[in-house]
Amino acid sequence: MNAPNRPNVVDEPLTEREHRVLEAVIRTYVETAEPAGSRTVTRRWGLDWSPATVRNTMSDLEEKGYLYHPHTSAGRVPTDRAYRFYVNWLLEQARTTPPEIEALRQELERAGERAGVERLVRHAAAALGLLARELGVAISPQVDDVLLERLDFVPLATGKALLVLHLRSAGPRTVFVDLPADVPPERLESLAALLNERLAGLTLGQIRTSLPERLRDGADEEARALLNIFIESADNWFGSEDPERSVFLGQASVLAEQPEFRREEGLRHLLWLTEQRALLRHVLGARAGGLQISIGAEHGDPALTGLAVVTSEYRVGDLKGVIGVIGPTRMPYERVIALVEATSQLVSEFLG
Repeated sequence: MNAPNRPNVVDEPLTEREHRVLEAVIRTYVETAEPAGSRTVTRRWGLDWSPATVRNTMSDLEEKGYLYHPHTSAGRVPTDRAYRFYVNWLLEQARTTPPEIEALRQELERAGERAGVERLVRHAAAALGLLARELGVAISPQVDDVLLERLDFVPLATGKALLVLHLRSAGPRTVFVDLPADVPPERLESLAALLNERLAGLTLGQIRTSLPERLRDGADEEARALLNIFIESADNWFGSEDPERSVFLGQASVLAEQPEFRREEGLRHLLWLTEQRALLRHVLGARAGGLQISIGAEHGDPALTGLAVVTSEYRVGDLKGVIGVIGPTRMPYERVIALVEATSQLVSEFLG
């Protein structure tokens, strides 16, 4: 059962007692996945007040929109509002690098010191998900923002060549090119020189949108025929990658072990979500700019209700991507936030 929405609740400061009781309820629910009762909370966390006082405080927190009763249970469960309050408080506290990050460092080292961006990010997302016990997620950097350093042609069979794009911070990208059968190697070399003169130092996005203007003049008739091939195929050779291919997911089975997904309905929704790469690409792609945390209804998408997304930006030279986790709102935020931040820093370090 999802927490009720309380959009009209007005923010007001919590007393010290309300703050401590709310934190105790959240920690209890995160650890047990069971509604927290006043007696359990008092004993579990050694609170300074009687169960009756804690029960009254929990009632006050319910009226303020931080807790709710699931069904007829005597215990209470945190709302999205409670998790947001708790996360905002956590973000003000000093965070230390979790010891598990050394295991992640070793995993990335096994991926290879010279691993490409996509391979390393995919590996990191999977390892992060296992460490956090959530679904690891990541997106690779936007190829439109990649700078072209130079390009080369490698002649293959008659009428075929391999176009090699040397991209800053992203390594080489290869594209098969169909050419007229009678193009000699020296013509390809002169064509590469002309293209490098006009295109080197631009991003792939800039090249794709302005290629006709940049190749409009300065070539003989034979070269013009080859340049027209480039102009007509610009979207294929200098275009963005398939958005769905840039989304990397860890093991969904990690989430399937959690109580929220043990029922058939929850498991079915989880499996459906892992297939929605376009949706995930949209959600993750809008999360640049450091640590980002969205909880439940904050996503603005019903498909993500009941879930929390914690991500952090990583950088590869001038490029940037996002890595993090998706899990139920009943998430150990303190540990997850530290793991996600440390992972993004580690990925940046390895790719740099």
